[in-house]
Amino acid sequence: MTGQLETVEVVTGQAPEFSVIWLHGLGADGHDFEPIVPALTLPVPMRFVFPHAPERAVTINQGMRMRAWYDILSLERFSVEDEAGIRASEALLIGLIEAELARGIAVQRIILAGFSQGGAIALHTGLRYPQTLGGIMVLSAYLPLRGSVEAERSAANAGTSIFMAHGSADATIPEALAIQSGQALRSYGYDLDWHSYPMAHQVCAQELADISSWIDRCVSAAAG
Repeated sequence: MTGQLETVEVVTGQAPEFSVIWLHGLGADGHDFEPIVPALTLPVPMRFVFPHAPERAVTINQGMRMRAWYDILSLERFSVEDEAGIRASEALLIGLIEAELARGIAVQRIILAGFSQGGAIALHTGLRYPQTLGGIMVLSAYLPLRGSVEAERSAANAGTSIFMAHGSADATIPEALAIQSGQALRSYGYDLDWHSYPMAHQVCAQELADISSWIDRCVSAAAG
């Protein structure tokens, strides 16, 4: 248990120097990306924290309860958003960041990551967090609550690297939405590392290699 959320943790070596807080997608849990860690080439010992999202009723699934960071009201209109749920999960993620700080990991050595709606929460929170993070990883996701970014974004993460990746055949979250999100981020001046892969709503081997390279750059930037 970390803060208010149960988590799965993977530590890649003694005395981890970096923490990656990685949020799963709708209906999954913290174990979903646990097997990914051995496939990454990492420059230093790291702690991966995979939280389990709370269970809630999800509108697009006929109100069934499942693990979700926020309600999905429509797959056709992503502009119709569960703002209260998004902001509640932002608070939960901030709690996880604070837990890593309490363990002695410097804030610039904490990476926020997530897949699908988990990536949306990582991005939403990272843009607003008042201290400079080590990086933000957004996989098969998009920028939520776009209309509030200008007023709420924090100058502390204006230069933080954002790794954003999407599948060109994604039928769950269309790549066009991710491209629009990336364009919005670039318009605000963010350092966006964009990648597109010939895949559906998933991850692929080349993506993992690119993530490894990006993490290496984040580690180097934090050391410099």
